[in-house]
Amino acid sequence: MAKQGIIIEGLSKQYGYGDTAFLALKNVNMHVAPGEVVGLIGPSGSGKSTLLKCLGAVIDPTAGRMTLGDEVIFDGAWHVKDLRALRRDKIGFVFQAPYLIPFLDVLDNVALLPMLAGVDNTTARKQALELLTALDVQHRASAMPSQLSGGEQQRVAIARGLVNRPPVILADEPTAPLDSVRALAVIRMLNDMAKRFETAVIVVTHDEKIIPTFKRIYHIRDGETHEEVGEGRALG
Repeated sequence: MAKQGIIIEGLSKQYGYGDTAFLALKNVNMHVAPGEVVGLIGPSGSGKSTLLKCLGAVIDPTAGRMTLGDEVIFDGAWHVKDLRALRRDKIGFVFQAPYLIPFLDVLDNVALLPMLAGVDNTTARKQALELLTALDVQHRASAMPSQLSGGEQQRVAIARGLVNRPPVILADEPTAPLDSVRALAVIRMLNDMAKRFETAVIVVTHDEKIIPTFKRIYHIRDGETHEEVGEGRALG
């Protein structure tokens, strides 16, 4: 079966019941193909965080269907027994802050996830080094996180998100603290890695510096998504 990236159909999330019920997501539909990077934008309180938590298997949707790669993971209920393993093996996360483990060097920060998934240490470190090389930060493999620049830390965080070859990466405000040059560099890396590894990437952002780079954008308003054609400005 061909890879499908991520498909979201009729996804809803309700908080509370009865008179206190609040529908945070209303019939959300999205599709992000393998190798594609799309933007998810919207004002505070629009439902972005709730949607990201549903996609990341952090909270339970109320209704709808989610397909990840070639596997239906949610259809009215979770179809996956071990949500922790799902997050570890099938979903890559890149955050505004790198959240690197301070007492592990760069190589082991990236190799840790495959090790936790049962990959032997030698193979996990080899996979980690390949990604660090692809992101041009292999020369910092033995450095500690505190010795890295902000841009290097974010590259390591991207490598960690990709190391288990997940079908989807969820990037939550990955460029917020960066200037224009570094922000565009991060988006360029995400695009390059998405194409190389056939990963579907969703970037949640308020950053006006990077919004023009997306070819497709999902704008979320009052819990509903509206697909828009982006500018797709060349990254150089």
